[in-house]
Amino acid sequence: MAEKKPKKQPRVVVFSTPSCPWCNRVKQYLRQRGIKFKDVDVSRDRRAAEDMVRRTGQTGVPVILIGSKAVVGFDKVKIDKYLGL
Repeated sequence: MAEKKPKKQPRVVVFSTPSCPWCNRVKQYLRQRGIKFKDVDVSRDRRAAEDMVRRTGQTGVPVILIGSKAVVGFDKVKIDKYLGL
């Protein structure tokens, strides 16, 4: 039987702010699962904040982009589903 190749992880971007406790929980959750992600601090990067709002209609954080799908807030079920966990 052929060995199954591990599925390539989709690109993950976390839009967050340093003062957001839920943002820190999301990042900790992803790290615990070995998920690589790009952390974007929308309090320092106005263009990234505008991009987040344009993509999701949300002004609050955290917003997690997994591939082309967006998760608003720390929704473990959606995060796991979109990551294929």
